[in-house]
Amino acid sequence: MTIIYDLSKVPAEVVEQIHASPKYTKWFSEFPTKLLGVSSDAKTVKGELYGVLTAILYLSPAKKSGVNMCAMSHIAMCEEPCLDEAGRGAMNSTQMSRLRKTLFMLQYWDKFRDMLLHEVHLHAKYCRKRGYKCAVRLNGTSDVRWELKIWDDMVFFSRMYEVYFYDYTKIPNRLVPDSSVYDLTFSYSGVEKYQPYVDTARAMGMRLAVVFRYRTQIPKSFLGMDVVDGDDSDLRFLEPQGVVCALYAKGRAVRDRSGFVVG
Repeated sequence: MTIIYDLSKVPAEVVEQIHASPKYTKWFSEFPTKLLGVSSDAKTVKGELYGVLTAILYLSPAKKSGVNMCAMSHIAMCEEPCLDEAGRGAMNSTQMSRLRKTLFMLQYWDKFRDMLLHEVHLHAKYCRKRGYKCAVRLNGTSDVRWELKIWDDMVFFSRMYEVYFYDYTKIPNRLVPDSSVYDLTFSYSGVEKYQPYVDTARAMGMRLAVVFRYRTQIPKSFLGMDVVDGDDSDLRFLEPQGVVCALYAKGRAVRDRSGFVVG
């Protein structure tokens, strides 16, 4: 089997792991067969209670692919508590799958785009047939400026199939032409050097997602903004701008002391 991806920028220990495993060698000699996961985590499943079915694209975050997919991660210091992170050392199957999707996107853009839009189309038709509102998150574990890559396609699906595109971002100055097509929630971090970006997001009136260490620590207001429960679902686009969506830390994020987690 011949690996069809350029692995020269991928961390050496990951490349070694790929070559040492017949399963992973096979994976990286083929294109992915599927990009989007539907109701693939507990919070998006909760969205079904609101009549919304969410499809999510999970890519490798930060520099795990050798290319930075989260431009602000080094400033916001969110790499360590990232939802993708499962510990040091070898990647697990989920992370390898995300790495392959990321390399597919970076190195075979036209094929990637065609597959992605095809899956969005299928998801939209399924939602319409089953009576769900259709939602798509393209940055499950990344922070790609999709408005610069597939904006016309997003507008098409929004207008023709009422698809709600939404994401979290740590980039406050993303210029999305129409927030009714692509809704963004700014992801807060308390790291000192990140505060100018927080100030920019607040000045723009953006909705903020803030991770608190424990649910019991969630206040009624934060930074002078009203706080709403962000853990009842992942459907941020249903909430107004200018509020704080409170999330509480899970897993290893509870131990984070970088400033990303509050409390």
